[in-house]
Amino acid sequence: MAEEIVNRVANNKNLITFDLEEYYPEGDRILFDIKDWLFEGLLLREKDFRKYVTEHDWSQYQDKYVALRCSTDAIIPGWAYLLITSALSPFAKKVAVGSLDNLETIVFNEIINDLDVSVYQDKLLIIKGCANKPVPEGAYISLLQKLQPVAKSIMYGEACSSVPLYKRK
Repeated sequence: MAEEIVNRVANNKNLITFDLEEYYPEGDRILFDIKDWLFEGLLLREKDFRKYVTEHDWSQYQDKYVALRCSTDAIIPGWAYLLITSALSPFAKKVAVGSLDNLETIVFNEIINDLDVSVYQDKLLIIKGCANKPVPEGAYISLLQKLQPVAKSIMYGEACSSVPLYKRK
């Protein structure tokens, strides 16, 4: 009779699973394209642009995450994004320039930077790899860099099929 295969990793009570999905901040993500505020979609006229910013209803972005971008090839001066951000800041949870992916990465980097990882000192960790929410790949890299100085070992995936990433020597 063959011996039963025992998954020692999955049965290890000292192993802690770190699931980034648990840190996913709730709130709508909005992509705000400024191209419609440009003359012919290409030229920023300061007076017109300032008028759009002043007259726009920013309250509709209450508690939302907003990514600012221009989908045309226009050259946008840096102050334009700053002006919009100034108007959005009282309402939005977070404002970033770029794609929704950029926004998500920035949000997760802030969350990871604020984590107290001292509780993981000398622990065996698995960074859970599967997520139902859109956790950006860059967040996993940031998390690894945050945990590596304190953890005894770090793996990636699930306890039943983890990939070793780091082991302190």
